[in-house]
Amino acid sequence: MNTWRIQGLRYIIVGLASNLTLYLLYLVLTTIGMGHKTTMTLLYLTGILQTFFLNKRWTFTHSGGSQKSLARYLAVYASFYLLNLGVLHLFVDQFAFPHAFVQGAFMVTIVGPLFLLQKYWIFPQGSASSPILDKAI
Repeated sequence: MNTWRIQGLRYIIVGLASNLTLYLLYLVLTTIGMGHKTTMTLLYLTGILQTFFLNKRWTFTHSGGSQKSLARYLAVYASFYLLNLGVLHLFVDQFAFPHAFVQGAFMVTIVGPLFLLQKYWIFPQGSASSPILDKAI
């Protein structure tokens, strides 16, 4: 099986397990009265930490140093956090869409871009790193 398939399958397994658990917690916490943006923030931080180590070691079998890859991981996820916050603000607070739907749709939408950023920039194998993105961090 080629590297793309192995990494893709592992990424999906890590993502599904993590996101399903975190999404169910999101639904529970918002049901008991925690605000949707507060809940998303808390669970986002939890998810970042757990998936960094799983994706680094198992999904992408990255043997490089953790410091640079963690800095890149945090930069990418901070950007997506701000985007997620903006999406919740726009679609839930401004247009009154159901927060559970908006959050779920956002989580599905970002799968591809996050995989590519992790494969080629955060956990690159050999020379697969992008010179343009390397200048960012």
